[in-house]
Amino acid sequence: MSLNILSSNLQRLRHAQGMSQDKLALAAGISRIAYLNIERSQSEPRTETVRALAKALHVRVPELLVEAPVLKRVRFRSLKRLKRREQVLVEVGQKLRDFSELETLLNASDRKDFNELRAVAARAREQGVPAVAAAMRNHFGLREHEPVHDICGLLERQGVKVLSVNIATDAFLGLSVSEDDGGPAVIVNTWERLPVEHWIFSAAHELAHLLLHLQAYQVDEELEDKDQERDADVFASHFLMPEAVFRREWDDTVGLPLFDRVLKVKRVFRVSWRTVLFRINEGMSDPNQRKGLWIHFANAYKKVNSKVLLKMDEPQGVSADAYRDLSDLHKAGPEPAGMDRHDFQGDRLWRLVRIATIGGVITLARGAEILGIKLNEMRDLAESWAN
Repeated sequence: MSLNILSSNLQRLRHAQGMSQDKLALAAGISRIAYLNIERSQSEPRTETVRALAKALHVRVPELLVEAPVLKRVRFRSLKRLKRREQVLVEVGQKLRDFSELETLLNASDRKDFNELRAVAARAREQGVPAVAAAMRNHFGLREHEPVHDICGLLERQGVKVLSVNIATDAFLGLSVSEDDGGPAVIVNTWERLPVEHWIFSAAHELAHLLLHLQAYQVDEELEDKDQERDADVFASHFLMPEAVFRREWDDTVGLPLFDRVLKVKRVFRVSWRTVLFRINEGMSDPNQRKGLWIHFANAYKKVNSKVLLKMDEPQGVSADAYRDLSDLHKAGPEPAGMDRHDFQGDRLWRLVRIATIGGVITLARGAEILGIKLNEMRDLAESWAN
């Protein structure tokens, strides 16, 4: 028995179920000191204790003893070094392993070959990144004037797994994983202080990396490549706001103040104000003019709202009243009158868990672990399926 593996799994599962060390020790029938020694890898527990801990955590014994998967073909870069980088990689690896295990158990065959998408991107690449975005929209069946209403569902239908992590920083917005490590997958930082519009842009941004920068998928690479980041930003902008329609909408607002123009267009395409300004900047050759655009918008925001515009602010986002979801397992973020997390909700993993639990392939406890929710929430979810 590896004490380090057991310790890591105990911490991960305990945090996932919202249990304190005291609570888990009590549930397993051991003292707090005895549990602390196990979680700190300072003592080897008896077999009976391991069974008791597994029962208290509603998992099988092997799930406490199996080493977390090691990801290698990952593109995980941030603006600064993250203290939780290794923890994030373990969490993502576990999520992907659970996802793949579920697909195998159910013999799921509803995924498409992602290489077909890369082939489409490669053919359009010589015409520039905006052409790649246009080719992807066409391949996905999006009409020219159609905003991307459900990017999670759109990507999942094309064979891309969409998962979330919650990291309290705006220096890390997302990462992606190649097929070699259980992908293709995009993982988005859905920290509640980041507007949902940012989550959506991050998913499109990571899709670009999967299509254009497969050679950069090395877990040891941590520094951003400015050219690759620029490519991904341009792709995401054009994927979410096709050029012809964006220009028409932007030109139609020509008589309005800049602040009003940006807010109107952002609501049309369900994107952030930063995405709109980024796109306008593409057509400007003068650096001073580009800088002035951002300053003008920030000053206008301060005049209207009597406060400084921060990077994470999303004024007048899409109203949450325009969207509905049957589940209330996830709470809306704090962004007033903005998009909420139901606008970034993956479907496929939840659908597979439902099939597997109803069919008796996995237990409710295992379903809760895969979905990252508490067991009582899983019971409520299962009850809702019957209604």
